[in-house]
Amino acid sequence: MDRAALAAWRRHLLAGDLLVLAGGLVATVASFLLLWQGEVPDRAIVRAGGAIVAELPLNDRRALSVEGPLGTTVIEVEPGRARVASDPGPRQYCVRQGWLSRGGAVAICAPNQVSLSLNGGGASHDSLSY
Repeated sequence: MDRAALAAWRRHLLAGDLLVLAGGLVATVASFLLLWQGEVPDRAIVRAGGAIVAELPLNDRRALSVEGPLGTTVIEVEPGRARVASDPGPRQYCVRQGWLSRGGAVAICAPNQVSLSLNGGGASHDSLSY
């Protein structure tokens, strides 16, 4: 778009138009911040081989070692968040997930059959698609 066309377009823009654009932007940002959040979790649930091996409260620092077919997976918990610190799996996808802090968040170490999830019924998503 050349400069003359841009100047002609701006001449037709009124103060009310700018207010509508600003209001739309504020409504979009506010809805994202308020509605796109999962429930605040209070427990980390650790599974090995499909069975729950531990439910750790998210109010203290601690580490948990979980044995799987490939070796030991280490789970770290801090106030309000948890992560897979190390795993013997070849690709380290669950370690790369980083800190989980929203209800319904999951890190799965598939080769070692270990998973970490945070409780919370109001997860930030309805389903996962592969």
